[in-house]
Amino acid sequence: MEISIEWSHQSIRQIRSIYNYYSQKASPEIAKRITKRIIKKVDILFKNPTVGQKEVLLAHLSYDYRYLVESNYKIIYWQEKNTIIIASVFDCRQNPRKTTNIK
Repeated sequence: MEISIEWSHQSIRQIRSIYNYYSQKASPEIAKRITKRIIKKVDILFKNPTVGQKEVLLAHLSYDYRYLVESNYKIIYWQEKNTIIIASVFDCRQNPRKTTNIK
């Protein structure tokens, strides 16, 4: 079974926002390193799509949301057949209730 990964518009915006933040607050090199680690973390889903824990705060929604953690970021995703959709990249230093803002 060939797995593909798609990034939602929301998750792409969040990755860009993380990059821009660290680019200004630290340096473009640090921003690149942080965002690269987040993106690279998703690669483990190719071999084992259910490796992430279930996201309890999203259990009421129709998809089976799971997440991976990379540093301070929670990568929230769900699987539909052979496609994994990255729904959100959430900064865990925020209020956890904000995870329910998945679009």
